[in-house]
Amino acid sequence: MRAVKIHGARDVRLHARLPEPVLGPGEVLVRVRAVGVCGSDLHYYLEGGIGQAQIEAPLTPGHELSGEVAGGTGEPYGLADGTLVAVDPAQPCGRCEQCAAGHPNLCPYVCFLGSPGVDGGLCDLISVPPGNLFPVPEGFDAALTALLEPLGVAVHAVDITNLRPGSGVAVLGGGPIGLMLAQVAKVAGAAHVRLIEPNAWRREAALSLGADWVHADYREALDATSGRGEDCVLEATNSSEGPEHAAQLARVGGKVTLVGIPEGDSFTMTAGNARRKGLTVRFSRRMGHVYPRAIALVAEGRVNIKPIASNAYPLERSGEAFEAGARLEEGYLKAVIYPSERVDACRDRSV
Repeated sequence: MRAVKIHGARDVRLHARLPEPVLGPGEVLVRVRAVGVCGSDLHYYLEGGIGQAQIEAPLTPGHELSGEVAGGTGEPYGLADGTLVAVDPAQPCGRCEQCAAGHPNLCPYVCFLGSPGVDGGLCDLISVPPGNLFPVPEGFDAALTALLEPLGVAVHAVDITNLRPGSGVAVLGGGPIGLMLAQVAKVAGAAHVRLIEPNAWRREAALSLGADWVHADYREALDATSGRGEDCVLEATNSSEGPEHAAQLARVGGKVTLVGIPEGDSFTMTAGNARRKGLTVRFSRRMGHVYPRAIALVAEGRVNIKPIASNAYPLERSGEAFEAGARLEEGYLKAVIYPSERVDACRDRSV
């Protein structure tokens, strides 16, 4: 079996002769079809870790993935061989205080694919519990199915923001999560969504995917509100300044939800501004059980996430995929890696 592993900062290697996974009790074998390169994967690639989660042994990344059932105990769950499924990367313990309270995304004992100590899906085959597999409707392809994971992150972030219908929303960051947040906020009842992003092609993508206004920086967006700010600000950047910009853009009494992971694992926020405004600040971590809702949003045409898969690569060119994301080359939104497809087939998918 083949798998890609990150050995350290900017050190990605293809391992071509690894043993196939051994199925545990009740597990299902999945042949991986597509893997999205997430911003957190890029942190592992560029920095060798995220905060306390440091790569100490070669790690197979990949938690945004789709695949086909290829054996095991899928039949009792309606998962016949060949079924295209989205894979939930989180396996919470189900027993701790957080799980019992209905917050499995905060489980301190979670087994999360593609995080240090737990190999992910950037490989040919993976074994997972059947409860982590979600079959998708006819018409979903492998890339679209892999993108359901970041869509779930956006759904969860909007959930915890408690967005009221008719609210004005600003989204800081026009990467994949920001583009999804903007769409989910509209579905949740936002009166309008303005997206702030310095890169022109991402602003164009935001407009094509339903944002009402786009701005190159937060000051421009704040001026557009005549200084009032927006009711809710969803921050989805990798900048240490993102949270401060979000707090500046929020109105008095507004809400700020921090979704992004800052470079260097730290950020600053002016206390006086946030305190005087009486802001409600929430941190969003991964997601709860939202896959069925994410699937429904796509199936019903209420969100359009397929164009976000902008770059395509076969498994053997995974290093190029990570570098494209690290450089943020023009036109890049998200790289998708296809372990089971030929080089030419993957190249044809690039836009």
